[in-house]
Amino acid sequence: MALDEALLEAMPRLQRPVLRFYGWTERAASFGYFQKYLEVERLTLRRPLVRRPTGGGVVPHDTDWTYSLVFPAGHEWYALKAVESYRRVHEWIQAAFARLNVAAELAPCCRKAEPGQCFAGHEKFDLLWRGKKIAGAAQRRTRNGLLIQGSVQPPPPAISRKGWQEMMRAVAPFEDDVRWAEFEPDAGLRNRAANLASEKYSQDHYNRKR
Repeated sequence: MALDEALLEAMPRLQRPVLRFYGWTERAASFGYFQKYLEVERLTLRRPLVRRPTGGGVVPHDTDWTYSLVFPAGHEWYALKAVESYRRVHEWIQAAFARLNVAAELAPCCRKAEPGQCFAGHEKFDLLWRGKKIAGAAQRRTRNGLLIQGSVQPPPPAISRKGWQEMMRAVAPFEDDVRWAEFEPDAGLRNRAANLASEKYSQDHYNRKR
């Protein structure tokens, strides 16, 4: 969470999109920035609980594949309405799964579930596999750029996380001549992320602020 926020802050300096894949070292749950902590406590038994810098509901983390996308304010994705960037990122994941022979589809509408539970029901443009939600995302847009944080619950077919990540790079919906480069956070970015982790995201008063 801290590194994602640090990347968003650094977009005016970096001036290029960043796609980050990451995982969780223990069973946990993240929840949306605007959710109330007391309600979140009742919705899941998973601990620790961490408040995301983006919106959305409670997301369980264990075997899921998590990623973030960060765009500078001058990028075309920044100009998209929230619903359009949401649709586009799930079309991207859908295309990656299609390359791996998994037929997923975008939800045409909603299926309501218990409030706050991200994967219990689905919203328009969530990604579905056999009617079940397998990918959701949340966003935050500031004057620095756009941050998208997403979680993929991999469908049962034997697909490796590494294979999916390779396909995500292969089918990226940017300009035709996309060239990927390994991104290594510089000292300033690492220090800012470490500061946010210790003074904000790991602090009980921050996670319970609402």
